[in-house]
This record gives sequence, structure tokens and C-alpha cells, in this order.
Amino acid sequence: MPEVFPFSQAPVPVALTINGHLHELAVEPRTTLLDLLREHLGLMGTKKGCDHGQCGACTVLLNGERRVSCLTLAVSHDEATVTTVEGLAEGDVLSPLQQAFLDYDAYQCGYCTPGQLCSAQGLLHEGHARTRDEVRELMSGNLCRCGAYPHITDAILSVLLTQQPAP
Repeated sequence: MPEVFPFSQAPVPVALTINGHLHELAVEPRTTLLDLLREHLGLMGTKKGCDHGQCGACTVLLNGERRVSCLTLAVSHDEATVTTVEGLAEGDVLSPLQQAFLDYDAYQCGYCTPGQLCSAQGLLHEGHARTRDEVRELMSGNLCRCGAYPHITDAILSVLLTQQPAP
């Protein structure tokens, strides 16, 4: 007969550096990173969309890489570094990407914007995109296809082109 392990909901300690600040918490093992951010820390910038990892509204940067936080267990990433949309700016100074979203009117309703910004920041850091088509492909995990979508692509491209070395 196989050994049965009881499911424990006992809080587990986890330490995360979120937007430059260390947070030490005890959370249930099933707590997602999204719920930790929103429900435990009150960081409401990261949005809960589909809650199945399909829309990208909850995208954050986990150790600098894009991650859908609704499918990420918080306790699995003890001592990790998390950047949310609240952490992209430096104080009152918007990041170049945030400024480009403003300049290109890329917000529309704004619900997907935090996930779009975090995903775009990760895309820029990865350095794989060079063209509009590559930006679209690499942002395909974020589902905004409203009137802002072409503007989102334009905003990302504007920052991308300023980062590329001159020929």
C-alpha cells in the first residue's frame, strides 16, 4: 500500500525581495505569487486576469525573467527577486518603457497594462527582439488585442530602437 502524506496547509516561511524591499512572510504552501503580492502585501498593480496563465495580466519579473504569477507558487521561490509594475519606476521617475507607453497612448483600458509592461521589460532584457514581428511574437503571451495593441507594439519598439547600438 502506498504511503499517504497528509496535505498540510500550515504556513511556510518565504523571503522575497520585491521591488527592492525584503519581505519575510509565512504563507500556505498553495499561495501563488499573485495572491502573495495582492492579498498579503497589498501590491495591487499586478492584475488577476484568467487565473490560468493564459492571459498574461499577472506577469511579473522573477529573478529578471518574465513569469505569470498566477501559476507560480510563492514558496517555490524563496529568496528570489520579484519586480512588479510598481517597481519599474525609480521613485517618481518613470522607466523609459513606462514613458513610451504614455507617449504612444498604449494604455487603453489599462487592465492588461501592468502585465504588458513587465513582459515588455523582460523582452527588452532578453535581447531577442529586433523587429515589430519579433516583438509581437515575444509578447504573444499577453492578451490585449484592443485598440491599444498597435500602440503597445510601437511603444516597445521605440524603447528597443534606442537600446540597439548604431550600425
